[in-house]
Amino acid sequence: MSRRVTRAVALTAAGGLALAACAQGTNGSDGKSEQGGDAATFDPEADLSGTLDIMGFGLGDDVATTRHDLAVEALGDVEVTLTEGALDIQQFLTALGSGQPPELIYASRDQIGTFASRGAIVPLTACIDGEGIATGEFIPAALDQVTFGGEVYAVPEFNTVQLTMANKKLLDAAGLSVDDVNGTDWEALSAANEALHQGEGSSLQVIGYDTKLPEFLPLWAHANGTDLISEDGRTAQLDDPAVAEALEWAVSIYDAQGGFGEVKAYRDSADFFGEGNQFATDVLGAMPMEQWYINVLNEASPDVPMVFDTVRDKQGEPIAYASGNAWAIPSGTENPAAACRWMKVMTEVDTWVAAAEARKTAREADGLAFTGLLTGNTAADEAVRALVQPSGSEVWDGAVEAMYTANDSTFSLPANPADAEFESAWQDAVNSVLNGQAEPAEALAQAQETAQKALDDAWAAWENREE
Repeated sequence: MSRRVTRAVALTAAGGLALAACAQGTNGSDGKSEQGGDAATFDPEADLSGTLDIMGFGLGDDVATTRHDLAVEALGDVEVTLTEGALDIQQFLTALGSGQPPELIYASRDQIGTFASRGAIVPLTACIDGEGIATGEFIPAALDQVTFGGEVYAVPEFNTVQLTMANKKLLDAAGLSVDDVNGTDWEALSAANEALHQGEGSSLQVIGYDTKLPEFLPLWAHANGTDLISEDGRTAQLDDPAVAEALEWAVSIYDAQGGFGEVKAYRDSADFFGEGNQFATDVLGAMPMEQWYINVLNEASPDVPMVFDTVRDKQGEPIAYASGNAWAIPSGTENPAAACRWMKVMTEVDTWVAAAEARKTAREADGLAFTGLLTGNTAADEAVRALVQPSGSEVWDGAVEAMYTANDSTFSLPANPADAEFESAWQDAVNSVLNGQAEPAEALAQAQETAQKALDDAWAAWENREE
């Protein structure tokens, strides 16, 4: 079972578990926790105690460790425990249904709408006001992803964006530039793909361009002037002709290289995280990719002849499909005040700067450039960027410039109560086209029906619960 399908199944179960929790008295009829949550008084001067169980957060690197240590210090006598690794949704929902939820969860922002609509987490109005969390500093696209029914349900952090990454050696040999592969002109990009591509069928030697389907369909649809869902999160737009056009074009890039199966198999055979990565070995012309891959390339193959740009829409404007994680307080937690304090400290500017300084020190010790962090907080981003010094390399300085430009040009899909089912619908449609089982318009029309029914049912269930 794929991760996406597993998440859809788990979140479908969320409805029963969360509503069962309401029946047990952990939530009031207004959706606010009777044991604290949004109804609690959050006093930034209060002495805290008790425990803070956090699910879904780990100490995987210096950025996480630095921020964790500062938050633990700020909580004083509170005993903090972590359930590390990505959030196990079924484990969380089981704990919620048993009346013993953790105090805090660290979840993907695209899960927040479903959790909020089903009473699994509480709105943070009192927390934000009481602790003075500066939500106005958050990147709008990030804050939109955690706002449901007019209320903020989670505190976002980090921002993941896409850049155009290209092998300059291959571009030069084909008489091309990064402007030919940044997405401004799809006809030019298709021509560049054919010029860069080498091989036939199963003898593929160089992937010209990779549109990164299925996951980047929202990016290509937005570049084509539309989004997969309406701004209010209520209406699926998968049958919009502009979405079909985007999908058809993105698939044609694979078709011109022997088909998605051949490209994927060749792509997956590369040493993606090592010195034998596809750019270092000259077997990939260009692709859109998340900004964290800059550091992978810089560490594994610092001399690779790269060039970077943002992804651009058809008007030549930078765009990036934002994603990231967020902190949320489950319904019925016993220590919401400590949870709120933790969220504030973890996402405030001084904490991000301390983490960035730790990262910069570590990278400089290894002889590597510090390329910045995207925090989800505009004030923190500005402070962190001030720590980034020119490396003297046109390649890596260009990568940093493109990253921050993309971060200023983000969009996201709005929070909705059926986010997992909605995502599964459009991804299944894309996969059916990639596998040759359906044409783009046909697959998206079917996905439209599935997605709209999921949205209608989920919105109705939430509205009935609110009543």
